[in-house]
Amino acid sequence: MDSQDIVRVLIIEDNLALRSNMAAAFEAEGHIVDFAAEGTAGLQLAMQTHPDVVVLDLGLPGMDGVEVCRQLRARADRHVPVLMLTARDSLEDKLGGFAAGADDYLTKPFAEAELLARCLALGVRHRAGTGHRLQIGSLCIDRRLGSASRHGQALNLHQTGYRILLELAEAWPGTLTRSHLVTRLWGEDVPDSDPLRSHLYLLRQALDKPFATAMLETVHGVGFRLVADS
Repeated sequence: MDSQDIVRVLIIEDNLALRSNMAAAFEAEGHIVDFAAEGTAGLQLAMQTHPDVVVLDLGLPGMDGVEVCRQLRARADRHVPVLMLTARDSLEDKLGGFAAGADDYLTKPFAEAELLARCLALGVRHRAGTGHRLQIGSLCIDRRLGSASRHGQALNLHQTGYRILLELAEAWPGTLTRSHLVTRLWGEDVPDSDPLRSHLYLLRQALDKPFATAMLETVHGVGFRLVADS
């Protein structure tokens, strides 16, 4: 394995058997693993070691996963990607995790291959040391605060709109398909209606309508992407 493909993973999980199985799966692929069994120790490790990605259980003893994530976002001097792991799969739980700053969400039980793929994507994309702020043209996204602005003007975004914008910004200058966005936002709990259409409309109202040039572009037959303005 190329050194650029190796990620350092911190697993914060109180279930010994699950923690050991996940560690073995990562190590079998050549990745480096640290682990903690409870929230306070896990937060301390995350602050000290700056892993490429944190696999964080929601239901931890003491400080739960949501609070660990919230504290990490508030106190770390760089963006450390967090994959939230939980037995709960309601949309409310997912939104709570994202509101605390989680980058991704995986519901137990899960396939090890999916866990590895998601963590590798997060780790390579965000590499430890990446700042909290993303800048694309006049667009600035602060992942610590969960806020976005354009030309210094704050964008009034609902949580789902912010999530879409962040996905597109992290993929920039690439294009994301509709199915990718739907899966990332709702997983298997996709509403019966077409929720993405309405959220994209609202995002455009906030991101593009007040300004001279549009940044959110539809790539017909492919998906959506951000275009940097001058």
